[in-house]
Amino acid sequence: MSAPVSKGVSCVYPAQQVIVVGGGLAGFSAAHTVLEHGGKCVVLDKSPFCGGNSTKATSGINGSETKTQKAKGIEDSNQLFVSDTLKGGAKKPEVVEVLCCESGPSVNWLIDKFELDLSLLARLGGHSMPRTHRGAERFPGMTITYALMQGFEKVAETSERARIVNKA
Repeated sequence: MSAPVSKGVSCVYPAQQVIVVGGGLAGFSAAHTVLEHGGKCVVLDKSPFCGGNSTKATSGINGSETKTQKAKGIEDSNQLFVSDTLKGGAKKPEVVEVLCCESGPSVNWLIDKFELDLSLLARLGGHSMPRTHRGAERFPGMTITYALMQGFEKVAETSERARIVNKA
């Protein structure tokens, strides 16, 4: 296996073929990352259809230091997000650090790569700044997850680099 490549506070381990277990937002985010780096990916999901719990999310997706926040003049920071998360009861600061510091680039990636509207911001419970992103649609979790699913399915239809297996 090749040496890991550092990207901020996380590491990417280069691989040619990857199996992703779970066809929700996290699974399809991982699958698209594999494709972006030139690999092949199979997504396995135990259900007859993909989506997972992410499709049920009705508030939006949290991110700090995003382009949406900057465009609206909201001065949020990764460290403030870390502080809010730890104050909320998170027990593993090293995991919180990765979650919060990668949240902004992740939200920006969703906007840029999948042309998602995440232009509305809300300050929800436990947050000291508006950092919950959504668009005008009623169910943002479904909208975000389906965009990733459809993008992956499109690649699967035209190449052997992507495949989805349901009822796995």
